[in-house]
Amino acid sequence: MAYTTIDNPELYFQTKLYTGNSTQTAITLDGSENMQPDWVWIKTRSASNGHTLIDSVRGVTKRLASHNNQGDVTDSTMFVSFDSDGFTLGSDSNDYTNYNNQTHAAWCWKAGTTGSGTTTGSGTGKAYSYSVSTDAGFSIVKWVGNGTSGHTIPHHLGTTPQVVIMKNLDNAITWIVGHKSAGFNKILFLDTNAAAATDSNAFADTDPTSTVWTMGTGNGGNDNNVNYIGYILSERKGYSKFGSYTGNGNADGTFVYTGMKSSFIMLKETSGTSDWSIYDNKREPFNLADSTLEANTSDAEAEVSGRPIDILSNGFKLRGDSSFTNESGATYIYMAFAESPFVTSTGIPTTAR
Repeated sequence: MAYTTIDNPELYFQTKLYTGNSTQTAITLDGSENMQPDWVWIKTRSASNGHTLIDSVRGVTKRLASHNNQGDVTDSTMFVSFDSDGFTLGSDSNDYTNYNNQTHAAWCWKAGTTGSGTTTGSGTGKAYSYSVSTDAGFSIVKWVGNGTSGHTIPHHLGTTPQVVIMKNLDNAITWIVGHKSAGFNKILFLDTNAAAATDSNAFADTDPTSTVWTMGTGNGGNDNNVNYIGYILSERKGYSKFGSYTGNGNADGTFVYTGMKSSFIMLKETSGTSDWSIYDNKREPFNLADSTLEANTSDAEAEVSGRPIDILSNGFKLRGDSSFTNESGATYIYMAFAESPFVTSTGIPTTAR
């Protein structure tokens, strides 16, 4: 299946900044296109409150947190609805999403088409449900494990995923991340700073295909009769890029070509311990971008020495020597989503940042 360059990434991803008020409030996205998100990831910027991940497949009352290993937490006050032009927050009695007088960042992805079915591969087929955008290369899949290695989960993308992010919903079990650049014989952990670990169980040492990804055994994603959620990502030209780079340890750092000007970038060292660093073009509209949030901590936003980057029209460039982003000889993976493609589908280049 072939896909042309996505000329307007705001149809599928937008970042929204807002200030909480502890009352039910509709949050309208700022992009040139109305977008109804299906996955909203919120972090309080100005306080050390944790991350909140909400999606349309689990439902608006269900919270996951990237900085800890808790399963689904039910809270009817934090989030009311996904809307045609954004989302509506509740009064938020636990200060997850609408903390009064505190600033927040919300990263919003659209999936869209919904469906359900029965999983395939080895063992007993189990129920799954999904929301997918084949145009954007993004699906949200909820499934039930069967405890048998070789259990395969359909993702409905039509192309091979490069990133699989999974979480056990029923138990306090670490987040599992599979990334093409690390290899699906290794896993990373979204809620910790640990290096990539060799693991033959999580994905059964099997790369995803254009129709399914494969589970091994164990509580990372395939315990029998346990519920799981997965966020499944496949590259789309001009919209998303998932890759790796090697750090050089100085302020004239490595340049990473993505073929687009990014609106969201998340970095993680695979060869050693480091936090997951998140950058976006709303919190930092001009270079240097050095206001960092971390997926695996509840820390407030901070400008951390040695971790700035330049977000450029065709990629990004490391501008510090921190081991978190640019240690000499260290290997890093990244996931990036676009503000605009480097060159549109009609051959017109975008402007530099």
